[in-house]
Amino acid sequence: MSVTSTVEESHRKDPSSPEKAAEKRKRKWVFWERKWRRLDYFKLTASLFVHSMALLAPFYFSWSALWVTFLFYTIGGLGITVSYHRNLAHRSFKVPKWLEYLLAYCALLAIQGDPIDWVSTHRYHHQFTDSERDPHSPKEGFWFSHLLWIYDSAYLVTKCGRRTNVDDLKRQWFYRFLQKTVLFHILGLGVILFYLGGMSFVTWGMGVGAALEVHVTCLINSLCHIWGTRTWKTNDTSRNVWWLSVFSFGESWHNNHHAFESSARQGLEWWQIDISWYIVRFLEIIGLAYDVKLPTESQRRRMAIKAT
Repeated sequence: MSVTSTVEESHRKDPSSPEKAAEKRKRKWVFWERKWRRLDYFKLTASLFVHSMALLAPFYFSWSALWVTFLFYTIGGLGITVSYHRNLAHRSFKVPKWLEYLLAYCALLAIQGDPIDWVSTHRYHHQFTDSERDPHSPKEGFWFSHLLWIYDSAYLVTKCGRRTNVDDLKRQWFYRFLQKTVLFHILGLGVILFYLGGMSFVTWGMGVGAALEVHVTCLINSLCHIWGTRTWKTNDTSRNVWWLSVFSFGESWHNNHHAFESSARQGLEWWQIDISWYIVRFLEIIGLAYDVKLPTESQRRRMAIKAT
C-alpha cells in the first residue's frame, strides 16, 4: 500500500485524528513506499541539478563567477522575500502591476518554484502552523521540515487540500503563464549564463547561488521553529534567529513574523537587520509602494511576552 493510501485510509476511518495519520506517515521513508508524481520528479531533478552544479563549481572558479553568485543570490533571494513572501503571500504592501510582476519574475529565477505553488504552500503553513496539517511541520523532523517535504506533493494535498487558497493569483494571466512555463525560464537562464561565462557562470550562479538561497529559505522553515528567541506570544514554535537575518534578508525574525503576519517589516527593532524591509521602505519613499502594513502599538503591547 502506498503512503498516500495509508494516510487517506486513516482519515476515512478516523477523520478527527490527523495525528494518527501523520504518525503512520512518519514511519515511512519519504522517498520510498509511496507513489511519485510528475511534480515530485521535476522538483527532485531541479534540486539535484542545483546541488550538482554547486559541487562542480570549485573546478570552474573565477572572480567574475563569484560576482555572478552574489548577484544570483541577491536578486533571487530578494525576489523570494520581497515578492513571493511579503507582497504575494501576505499582501503586506502593494506596488504597480509592472513592478509586482518584475519582482515575481526575479523570484522565479531563484529556482524555488512558481508563485502559485510557493504562495499556496506558505499560506497553508500559516493556516496550520506546527499542526499535523502544516506543509513542513517541524513535528515530522528537522530534515522533513527543511527539505524533504518538497518532494512529496501527494502528502501535501492529503494534509492541506488542493491549491484553493491562491485564487487571487490564479485569476492573473501572468502567474498562470509562469506556472505553465517555469521550466523554460530556468533553462533560458542557464543558456544565457553559459553564453556569458560558460560553465563557470552556470556552476557558480545556478549552482552555488541557488543552493545557498534555497537552504537559507529552508532554514526559516526548520531552524526558525526549533532554535532561537521568542519576543511575542504566538501559538506556535516560531523563533527569531539573529545571525541568519543578513543571509535571509530579514526573514529569520520569524517569531516577529508569526506575531504580525501581514507586517511588511519583520525586523521590528532598529537593530534587527531586515534588508527586505529596507527595499520596501525605499519603494514607499519614492512612491512605488503603498498600503504598507505595520503592527500598531496596541497590537505590539497585546502580543508582547513581557508587558511594556
